[in-house]
Amino acid sequence: MKPIKLIVLDVDGVLTDGKLYIGSDGNEIKAFHTQDGMGISLARHVGIKLAIISGRSSAAVTKRAAELKFDHVYQGIHEKVDVLYDIMSEHGVTLEEVCYVGDDINDLPILQIVGFAAAPNNAVELVKEHVDFIAKANGGEGAVREIIEHILKQTYNYNEVLFEFLNGKVKITQ
Repeated sequence: MKPIKLIVLDVDGVLTDGKLYIGSDGNEIKAFHTQDGMGISLARHVGIKLAIISGRSSAAVTKRAAELKFDHVYQGIHEKVDVLYDIMSEHGVTLEEVCYVGDDINDLPILQIVGFAAAPNNAVELVKEHVDFIAKANGGEGAVREIIEHILKQTYNYNEVLFEFLNGKVKITQ
């Protein structure tokens, strides 16, 4: 696997379980998994750029992405490939250095062109047929963390990454 320099995530069905919770007041609520957040922090720690490209717009996504310090957040985007190329250009990244995580057919145009395509376990079957890695976890239940750990284990000494991330407080041996 070529080192990944940019991880791009869909939101609904990837960072969340894909369910839309809309109250009678019109406010949308989304549940995010804290383990995904830690995985995102680990990716950022090694210098991987992070982006969200979502077809829907949500204040909850804006808030969570700010907490996790995403480099780019694009919402309400239906032509995701064009946005991907803009992000790649800004960071000097090639398609081979991009991981995209998606779960539904609207993600296929990007999944088919990036260097590393991944999906949560509950992605639709057609998506699963076109990715390099399928997480054991479902979207919103740690799939993003699992995918990031897979990437880090393929291209870094993962135990060293953890040791550095934890400021030498814990030594991991396996």
